[in-house]
Amino acid sequence: MGQAAYSASKGGVVAMTLPMARDLASVGVRVNCLAPGLIHTPMFDAFPEEVIDSLSNSVVYPKRLGKPSEVAELSVFIVESDYMNGETVRIDGGIRMQPR
Repeated sequence: MGQAAYSASKGGVVAMTLPMARDLASVGVRVNCLAPGLIHTPMFDAFPEEVIDSLSNSVVYPKRLGKPSEVAELSVFIVESDYMNGETVRIDGGIRMQPR
């Protein structure tokens, strides 16, 4: 409940990744999309430990929040992988947000 707008905005970004890659190919631009899950950014520092533990336990594997460095590493991989284009890559430990 209450996630329709959030889902639509995320879906819109994913849906436009391939068409943008096709549109920009003629000028040598690749377009890829990262879809991060629960990444331990400074926003999480204000949360009580039990909230972080609960969120961590919702991740399939590994049972923890992602690290910003892991998103950075994936970003570098995508940039350096010249043949990857028009793709969405999830980095979320297998989590999918459940309805409330």
